[in-house]
Amino acid sequence: MKLDILAFGAHPDDVELGCAGTILKEVALGKKVGIVDLTRGELGTRGSAEIRDKEAAAAAAILGVSVRKNLAFRDGFFVNDEAHQLEVIKMIRKYQPEIVLCNAVDDRHIDHPKGSQLVSDACFLSGLMRISTSLDDEEQKAWRPKVVYHYMQWKNLVPDFVVDITGYVEQKTAAILAYSSQFYDPNSKEPESPISSKNFLESLNYRSRDLGRLTGLEHAEGFTTERYLAVNSLSDLM
Repeated sequence: MKLDILAFGAHPDDVELGCAGTILKEVALGKKVGIVDLTRGELGTRGSAEIRDKEAAAAAAILGVSVRKNLAFRDGFFVNDEAHQLEVIKMIRKYQPEIVLCNAVDDRHIDHPKGSQLVSDACFLSGLMRISTSLDDEEQKAWRPKVVYHYMQWKNLVPDFVVDITGYVEQKTAAILAYSSQFYDPNSKEPESPISSKNFLESLNYRSRDLGRLTGLEHAEGFTTERYLAVNSLSDLM
């Protein structure tokens, strides 16, 4: 299955937190979108890998994505080496996306920038014909996405561009809250974590509103790029 967009996250819920509004909008526009989680989030303070597997499936249904895969790399300990790059390359060559979305280039959790660089490197290597990969006993053809964009996470990085997600915030929130083990619940008996506070949950809304405020929109999600953006004319800019 060829996808238009393939979004990678180091952990289940990274994609939802960083770019769920954008995914919902692209799906509504008729684009085929998929998600690949690098780990199962087994080192998380709350919940478990098994619980997060179910939550990820529920979130995927809300987002309307065509496929969701988990590569089951070791949470916290995966590295950007040949073995891991080849597994990511297999996903890129299988789904042949035009656009890849991935983790923030700089963030609090060590897996986020590590996953960001791993996916970025794999996108380049995936286009090299002399790197041989096979999946389901079939040789794969080289494929390089046209662009790689990095969504924002814990840190408020300065985005290179924003996507208008006005009208999709309610669904985005529902996809995030599908991870009921991870986020704010006043009745939870789980240990506290940096993302389980009420402030963190509310911050998602005020970040999208603030990015919207700065760009004349109601809500927006921010991304950084690996190369200059180009437009056909000045009238293409919002």
